[in-house]
Amino acid sequence: MLRIREPAVAGRFYPADPAELRAALQACFERAGPVRPGAPCPRALIVPHAGYAYSGVAAATAFATLREHRALIWRVVLLGPSHQTAFKGLALSRAESYRTPLGDIHLDTSSTRRLQTLPGVHLLEAAHLYEHSLEVQLPFLQTVLGEFTLLPIVVGDADPAEVAAVLDAFGDDEGTLFVISSDLSHYLDDAAAKILDRLTCDAVEQLDAAAIGDRQACGRIAVKGLLLHAERRHWKPVTLALCNSGDSSGDHDRVVGYGAWAFYPETSKPDRLSTSDRDTLKSIAWASIRQGLDGGGPLLVRPEVYPPRLSANGAVFVTLLKDGDLRGCIGSLEARRPLVEDVSHHAWDAAFNDTRFAPLQPQELEGLTMQISMLVPPEVLEVHSEEDLVNRLRPGIDGLILEEGHRRATYLPSVWSQIPDPVRFVRYLKRKGGWPERYWSPDLRVWRYEVEEF
Repeated sequence: MLRIREPAVAGRFYPADPAELRAALQACFERAGPVRPGAPCPRALIVPHAGYAYSGVAAATAFATLREHRALIWRVVLLGPSHQTAFKGLALSRAESYRTPLGDIHLDTSSTRRLQTLPGVHLLEAAHLYEHSLEVQLPFLQTVLGEFTLLPIVVGDADPAEVAAVLDAFGDDEGTLFVISSDLSHYLDDAAAKILDRLTCDAVEQLDAAAIGDRQACGRIAVKGLLLHAERRHWKPVTLALCNSGDSSGDHDRVVGYGAWAFYPETSKPDRLSTSDRDTLKSIAWASIRQGLDGGGPLLVRPEVYPPRLSANGAVFVTLLKDGDLRGCIGSLEARRPLVEDVSHHAWDAAFNDTRFAPLQPQELEGLTMQISMLVPPEVLEVHSEEDLVNRLRPGIDGLILEEGHRRATYLPSVWSQIPDPVRFVRYLKRKGGWPERYWSPDLRVWRYEVEEF
């Protein structure tokens, strides 16, 4: 019996030296898109499997969503297409561990035995020995999860329903993460690849397995199986990245497409705050401002004494208005601290640390009103032009984030009341961020988000 499956593509797809590999992974995560603030633990990911120099950043953007949830995930079911061996069905491994330069990962041997009763599922070691589509994901998983149990499955000529049946076999186990390894279009020119990959992205977002054709993804069978499973479970896909090899290589004549998606239970969107919760946050905000007027810093709060909804990490903006005119606005786009702390600090900052205004004075309290905007986790918008972005915005609903390099700017949804025209909304935000109004670049990253305001 093969006890350990040794690395097959270390030194080619990713560094074989552990120190160099850790540095390469760190570089990928540093360039990855930001994690959606307050996002729950995803139930499944779709990630690309090229060399790290090409698709590593897209993959890291997906795997970064697991960082805050590593304690929740104990098993990863990893499926990827076969590039080396032709066979029918889904291939399991007899090995007890998969090895990478970062260490060994124990396999879920009990599930290996159990799944062999399903149609099309069988043992085939040859499918695993040299397959890169699974191997390249493992160092990412080791980095974000630490210890976990792995069930690797190589997908051959199979029916997507067979893949869905494997996923169904794990029921509603929230400790199991499904990872589907797949690249998108292959060897088209940049323009044609973007069109085809956009169609694939639309199909994933709509859970439309039938819309994905043979030329759209090398791992299409596993992807389609996941979409069938996700539709039955009412999971919502969120697009995290959509790019191609030309973005890193500079060769736009023959490119390979890459995409990354996370799947969340439909019920994962945070519940709206109760009236009592809102009143608590408003009391904290006003108390923090009054403490500042007395010469103190932000109000110190103890998150552990508040209900879980308020002690969980959250991201808010606090806006102060004096007789209806803006008097200060400070906030955060990412949920990095308990909601009660975020409200306390941003209320104080809006009153005393907004550089557009002088610090608030006691005599200004009369006529001063406050608005707290709690952000729903932002959604990546894969757009290729200003016109594309304008057409996808929902006036009055969407907040917008633009980012490129060290520049970042946002407009809250409330800004629509002042700038109702979508074109001006986008152009004025670019001007706010330091870009020319008509500026556009393929490196410009875009997110939209909703808020709960009170």
